[in-house]
Amino acid sequence: MTAEVLLAPNAMVAGGAALARDDEGRVVFVDGALPGERVRARMTEERRDFARATAVEVVEASPDRVAPPCPTLTAGCGGCTWQHVAPGAQHRLKAAIVLDALQRITRLDDPPEPVQVTAHGPALRTTTRLAVSASGRAGHRARSRPGRPGPADPVVTDTCLVAHPLLEELVVDGRYPGSGEVLLRVGVASGERLVRTDAHGARVEVPTDVVVVRKGERAFVHEEVAGRRFRVSADSFFQPGPVAAEALVTAVSAAVGDALGPGGYLIDAYAGVGLFASTLGSASGNVRVTAIEQHPAAVADARTNLADLDARVARSEVGRWRPRQGDRGADVVVADPSRPGLGRPGVAALAGAGATRLVLVSCDPASLARDARLLAGEGYALSTLALVDAFPHTFHVEAVARFDR
Repeated sequence: MTAEVLLAPNAMVAGGAALARDDEGRVVFVDGALPGERVRARMTEERRDFARATAVEVVEASPDRVAPPCPTLTAGCGGCTWQHVAPGAQHRLKAAIVLDALQRITRLDDPPEPVQVTAHGPALRTTTRLAVSASGRAGHRARSRPGRPGPADPVVTDTCLVAHPLLEELVVDGRYPGSGEVLLRVGVASGERLVRTDAHGARVEVPTDVVVVRKGERAFVHEEVAGRRFRVSADSFFQPGPVAAEALVTAVSAAVGDALGPGGYLIDAYAGVGLFASTLGSASGNVRVTAIEQHPAAVADARTNLADLDARVARSEVGRWRPRQGDRGADVVVADPSRPGLGRPGVAALAGAGATRLVLVSCDPASLARDARLLAGEGYALSTLALVDAFPHTFHVEAVARFDR
């Protein structure tokens, strides 16, 4: 029989678990628990220096605990696993996780206090990639535990707490080729919707306005953020929705500040479809832009979205990119890498651009902290930190960090 223990977590950690210690002082990561609680937990993985557990009974509840608003969570949905945390507490705990990473990994004794950027409306998602059940319904994969994978069939739902209504209809009512994956994407501003499935020749049942493509075929929707219109292809990265994207633009613009003025030079690394290059370039006036992106669909989108600006899109992996001969130093670098972060090659390449201000958008506290340490080695000091809750009811958070040298 799997052991059950009483635990009293005192912090949250990256990945969404609560941190506790057992009677022997060993660290235990507890899913489903909150700091300040006493919980009965079932061990799911035990090692000499740490263990993992799942809360099975809340003996003493935190005032931050609420009833999950979505019934699909109790069915095992792995989509929004922080629904038991009150919204205000979600913001506070995410900030604590980011600060903890900066203190432990970057070894900053006094990191800047994070500023929470308020989104104008609920940050509903307009893109999702879901598994498909044997019956053809799309859903999130079931929650899994270390050493205990979730069921193979996804958890389907008749409502989705975080999906925009245009997207929710495709999740709930659409029918797709079974036992695969499906990408669903909508444009709120345009009303356009698309479905991409990897199954060739199989029938897809969706409303007649929805464009259906197979892997390798091109299709896109249009979205508007901060007064700019964007083409977003099925294969291109874009923020989870326009509300979150606008909040990130606000945070990045504030971090850039007066370092980019008319006649300035901006480098947008990991540019995607050109979100920051477009909004910053158009707002600052007469700015020259280099957007660096390696994904072919995103490169094509960025070239369309930046066509009215003095912009060049360089198709390259950022770590291999170098300024063109004769280019003057950049005034500002903005970088929005994927979860692993810039890493040593990315930091070296971007530091070589010569900018005195670098703004890093990070979706992972640990990689943010690692990159901050590497940037310090290049003479960049962390000046400000802003957080955008782009993924409510999850442990994920977007951090916008300003570095100066």
